[in-house]
Amino acid sequence: MSHEVRMNRLSAQIGFWSAALSVLTLVVYTVCFGFLVTMNPLFMWTNLADYVAYVDQYRSPWPDMARFAIVILAALWVVMLNAVHDYARDEHKILARISLAFGLAFAVLTGAFYFVQISAVRLSLLKGDVAGLEQIVQANPYSALAAMNMLAWSLFLGLASLFAAPIFSGGRVERVLRIAFVLNGIFCLLSIVGYLFEIVVLLFITVNLGTGSALLVITIGLSLLFRKLGWAAG
Repeated sequence: MSHEVRMNRLSAQIGFWSAALSVLTLVVYTVCFGFLVTMNPLFMWTNLADYVAYVDQYRSPWPDMARFAIVILAALWVVMLNAVHDYARDEHKILARISLAFGLAFAVLTGAFYFVQISAVRLSLLKGDVAGLEQIVQANPYSALAAMNMLAWSLFLGLASLFAAPIFSGGRVERVLRIAFVLNGIFCLLSIVGYLFEIVVLLFITVNLGTGSALLVITIGLSLLFRKLGWAAG
């Protein structure tokens, strides 16, 4: 039985809108990140005092806008994977459930991390109350919260992607999605090595370039797929 028959219109519509909005959040994040790196010098972590001085000197809305985009993306990722579960054939439902479980772990960890940055950290910096922020701020790659966020983007997002990949087969869009999910899983898992052994080049290639590009392909592909399925179901 084809997916067009198996997937109801509401599931397809929810899948389409969550994927389309995810594309938008990725574009917003990329634009904000582009403004950030071109308008201000990059900050390399030394200590909290230097970071506070940097924020005071180069205060702008771009970092928090980018972080808010990731919070939204995390929530949309869970919605998309629920739609993928409805899309999956019966023999692939177990893969979809496992992918959704890892995807939920990713969303909770990274969503909480970035919400802390745009709320507690931002307000503390504005008030000058910076005691204890070393283990919270995103700029410190050795902070406890940064490690939790990396766990989300490396292990949990990687496993969610690898388990989702076999669900897609058949048409050209499905084949592209399958490849993109596999590549994203590989990029994510390789980033663990880059983080644990402080290989900055590997981290940049896997996370910034690899995962960023793969997620854009995945969200565009899912929006096209669910749009087609919505038309067929309607």
